[in-house]
Amino acid sequence: MITNVSLAVAALVLTAGVITASVNARVQAVSRRADRLERKLDLIMAHLGVAEPEPAGLDRVRALLRDGKKIEAIKVYRGLTGEGLKEAKDAVEKLSH
Repeated sequence: MITNVSLAVAALVLTAGVITASVNARVQAVSRRADRLERKLDLIMAHLGVAEPEPAGLDRVRALLRDGKKIEAIKVYRGLTGEGLKEAKDAVEKLSH
């Protein structure tokens, strides 16, 4: 037997699902737009011959790499730049070569 409580819970779950899907769609749209803007900015900078400045504090990251502390270097790089894990890992690997 379906009770009023069961119906209310089902309605809440359905509403939460719809809201979550809507928010996810908006986040994805904003992320795609940010990616497009970043690509455009990269093209403009390349056209003008402007190099992206190196973040301050990379000497510490390089020192950690020299000491064989790659994970710590990635953590410090993330703290300096606010980059995500993958981006920071890629950047630190480039520094190590």
